[in-house]
Amino acid sequence: MGAVAVGARVLRGSGRPVLRVGWGGGCRRLWMLSGGSAAASPPAGASSGAGALSPFDRRLKRKQKNWAALQAEPAKCDYLREEVGGRIADRVFDILRTFPLALDLGSGRGYIAQHLTKKNAVESEIPTISVVADEEFLPFKEDTFDLVVSSLSLHWVNDLPKAFKEIHRVLKPDGVFIGAMFGGDTLYELRCSLQLAELEREGGFSPHVSPFTAVSDLGHLLSRAGFNTLTVDTDEIQVNYPGLFEVMEDLQGMGESNCSWNRKPLLHRDTMLAAAAIYREMYGNSDGSVPATFQIYYMIGWKFHESQARPAQRGSATVSFGDLAKIDGLLSRGKK
Repeated sequence: MGAVAVGARVLRGSGRPVLRVGWGGGCRRLWMLSGGSAAASPPAGASSGAGALSPFDRRLKRKQKNWAALQAEPAKCDYLREEVGGRIADRVFDILRTFPLALDLGSGRGYIAQHLTKKNAVESEIPTISVVADEEFLPFKEDTFDLVVSSLSLHWVNDLPKAFKEIHRVLKPDGVFIGAMFGGDTLYELRCSLQLAELEREGGFSPHVSPFTAVSDLGHLLSRAGFNTLTVDTDEIQVNYPGLFEVMEDLQGMGESNCSWNRKPLLHRDTMLAAAAIYREMYGNSDGSVPATFQIYYMIGWKFHESQARPAQRGSATVSFGDLAKIDGLLSRGKK
């Protein structure tokens, strides 16, 4: 399996850093692992071929991200990543503590880090360190980080359970993981339009949108990896485009083109034109634009520590739920 480049950035501040937007409480050091242009060699034992456990061609994904990064204006397609990065940063700010050492897994150009500092992610006042690695084989010791965040990167991982276990491994006890990844309803308009057009013009269809994890599975995967006190919620971001071709152009600019092993290498021109017409007819807005829906799964999981709150033992309750119906009467007696 080809390794996607991962950049790690460490933020070292003197005392508690002053942060405008982003990391909850505060962050003194940040390691950022992002899909950059550098190539990483796969670890020993990693498979690079197709199979049931390797749905994605990771080497192709690295080439796609490298191509997107080398464009004249690569930042013009970063609007979705910047939005989700800000929402992850808000979730970190909800945690009232300082994180001395944090890891940003799949950071790209610092879509989360830019909300953490007064300056941009490149000119941060917090010292940083960059590392090239693979999300499934993190090159860090056990119990290293106080916080791990990840924004729109893990949906390209072949072995998601292993990636979650790696994140859990590098977290310190009472450390927290906050992540976001695309959900199963992402780009359903594009998927449906391409399938209908291909059925009509070619008598069958191939997957043109990569598979995504179901939200019902996400909590189980995090729990199996060892996380507790889990929170999983979903959100949708809808972006309007002039047409289908602009949707696909921006996906290519994001480095989010399909890299499944079973993808079809090309689409006929007639099929593409038919898909664009179907897209506009089925989902078009009144102003002539077409929507593209991105479903986002947000997840929070903690690594166990003795100081964390635990559920009470079964049968230890002192009040019955049946007594709740009498609470109004008890309160009124108390007032008298």
